[in-house]
Amino acid sequence: MLTKRIIPCLDIKNGRTVKGINFVDLRDAGDPVELGKQYAKLGADELVFLDISATLERRKTMHDLVLDVAEHVNIPFTVGGGISSVEDVDDLLHCGADKVSINSSAVKRPDLINELSRKFGSQCIVVAIDAKEVNGEWFVHLAGGTIPTSLNLFDWAKEVEERGAGEILFTSMNNDGTKAGFANKALAQLSETVNIPIIASGGAGTVQHFIDTFKNGKADAALAASVFHFGEIDIVELKKELKKNDIAVRL
Repeated sequence: MLTKRIIPCLDIKNGRTVKGINFVDLRDAGDPVELGKQYAKLGADELVFLDISATLERRKTMHDLVLDVAEHVNIPFTVGGGISSVEDVDDLLHCGADKVSINSSAVKRPDLINELSRKFGSQCIVVAIDAKEVNGEWFVHLAGGTIPTSLNLFDWAKEVEERGAGEILFTSMNNDGTKAGFANKALAQLSETVNIPIIASGGAGTVQHFIDTFKNGKADAALAASVFHFGEIDIVELKKELKKNDIAVRL
């Protein structure tokens, strides 16, 4: 049985980790490298670093940060934000990233997914999908959730898989930062739609929420930010509880 993964997410703005609610009202959560080191020691399975304003500000992901993280963190980490070409990915992987996450650039030019998976292998290409439920239908949003599209979440997820993505990072904008639980109904539908791993993101507030997303949402991994950054959930204790609930995790 494949173990379920716990992944702290560090949203980066101006070199600092930030966290908001529904993608807005950001507050400072600390130094990303120090947080990354701490999570690695506590038993996180992977880390995700997202330069959340890179696309909006039309600039590239911070290479210095990636180099610093690679030097100090001994678990796999994914980097996203402002990535739009084979060259961008090549640079980040050479800086030490294990995977890259693309989002807006993939929607704007879907062939990018094909190009990246051919060049680097699907195992290091994560497609992040930020989506919002509106009147019962899920729509993909771009540029850190600021630009709505008419693209259906499940149609896009299927296309992403067919083009060679190795993993999907799905963030529910409705749930993000609310601490009311993950969007498990949508996650379960995603797991039926595609055959690649799905990372659940948006809504973690309690240990039970993680249990629910693995059991009911069929997620392969669960990503969270503020509950880890502000010490509300301890990763070691979380994994012990998951184990007690017959959820396979790496202790």
